[in-house]
Amino acid sequence: MAGGLERLKSRADFLSVAAARRSAARPGLVLQAAARADSSKEGTIRVGFTASRKVGNAVIRNRAKRRLRAAAALVLPRRASPASDYVLIARAGTTSRLFSDLVGDLESALRRIERRGGAAAAHETSGKTHQAGHDLGPQ
Repeated sequence: MAGGLERLKSRADFLSVAAARRSAARPGLVLQAAARADSSKEGTIRVGFTASRKVGNAVIRNRAKRRLRAAAALVLPRRASPASDYVLIARAGTTSRLFSDLVGDLESALRRIERRGGAAAAHETSGKTHQAGHDLGPQ
């Protein structure tokens, strides 16, 4: 992907982002984030996209992921923190949402994760599980 974005492709990468337990849900998407432990690709933003069967059939899921890729290409190069991994998860409203609203959802989710990043990192380093770190946002 352009703009310093690299795709997450392996299941292990997706699971490691989910294990970081930093997420923000918005009407058009769910964003998960994790600081990357390896510094070999420092400064590179890695991003993955997924859509479950709850979103719809294969055509709808692929459309949802295309829209998420387009939103990520606009937002992540200028807003995301380098040396981080992100996973964008499609929701049922991803395909019907206005694209400008979808971009706004991603920007809002990034702000939420940035605000909570310090507190979540402190809990993770102390060895405690921080269940409240999941933000379901407005539904």
